[in-house]
Amino acid sequence: MSAGDSAGVATGVLVVNLGTPDAPDIASVRRYLNEFLMDPYVVTLPWPARRLLVSAFILPFRPKRSAQAYARIWTSEGSPLLLHSLHFTKALAAATGLPCELGMRYGKPSLASAVNRLVNRDVRNIRVLLMYPQHADSTRVTSIEMIKRCTPIGVTCTFLSPFFDRKGFIASLAGLIRSALPESFDHLLLSYHGLPEDHIRRADPTRSRCLASATCCETPSDAHATCYRHQVRRTSALLGKALDLPEGRMSVSFQSRLGRQKWLEPYTDQILKELPSQGVKNLVVACPAFVADNLETLEEIGMQGRETFEQAGGETLTLIPCLNSDPEWVTTVARWCLNEDLNSDQTDFARSETDA
Repeated sequence: MSAGDSAGVATGVLVVNLGTPDAPDIASVRRYLNEFLMDPYVVTLPWPARRLLVSAFILPFRPKRSAQAYARIWTSEGSPLLLHSLHFTKALAAATGLPCELGMRYGKPSLASAVNRLVNRDVRNIRVLLMYPQHADSTRVTSIEMIKRCTPIGVTCTFLSPFFDRKGFIASLAGLIRSALPESFDHLLLSYHGLPEDHIRRADPTRSRCLASATCCETPSDAHATCYRHQVRRTSALLGKALDLPEGRMSVSFQSRLGRQKWLEPYTDQILKELPSQGVKNLVVACPAFVADNLETLEEIGMQGRETFEQAGGETLTLIPCLNSDPEWVTTVARWCLNEDLNSDQTDFARSETDA
């Protein structure tokens, strides 16, 4: 399969994920957290307040706890997120016949290094796969802005739109969940990464719709194109339909909150404590905000979450793996890559002399 388009311009693929520390030790985790938390799309405070918060209240304490959590899931080959992402990228290259490189928004391999590797392979048309199913400024927008800054003049980038409701994504994830379900279970919990409510409001282009009413996610609005909560609900509804689960046998929650501000509710850790008292003894958890297993799935849900659930009276918690390098998922994304415009909702970004 040719790696060039009809005009003879070489095409390649940049696979983007959020990132991981280099090692499960305090120093590596501190470097990673500093880069991550000093991003204004993640902590939206002005720089002086953000620097004070991160340096005085987070970095002195959190790296030790996070390093211990990473150590629980680290493999002999390294970070699970990095390994799954590399395996996916390799499988995608084989499926498309295109040059494919992996870049992380934080940590290594960096987005700049991945772009440089593609350019060094004579790629001038980069199809950017932002591997975040739902839109969030703290994942999607910050990645796009960084890619724009490190893309050389004369190279064009086309960005994959959020795929929260695409048939291929829903079919791949539903098939994976279905194949991993135990013969007998009481409830399926879809646990998504949380976001502060302030992030939802900031991403609202209307500045008036998001979180303004109990039905804002169900009432059609231009805000839904960038509303994480709406897209989470849409993904969940489509998965419930694909899995043919009766009403009441599936629910949604949000995990991984940090700090004292209000985040999207309900909180996963609280739901895990409550479900056993509601008769749920055998629980299945899937994490549809992630396409590759990582700290939040393997440790936060698979270890901490299981302990919380069992201590509250639950009997079994089955964690559904992420899509990782599932063959159907690779085939689905390969089709997107070979589509002329990726069905992008972004204007193609071509850096010119005036952008330099």
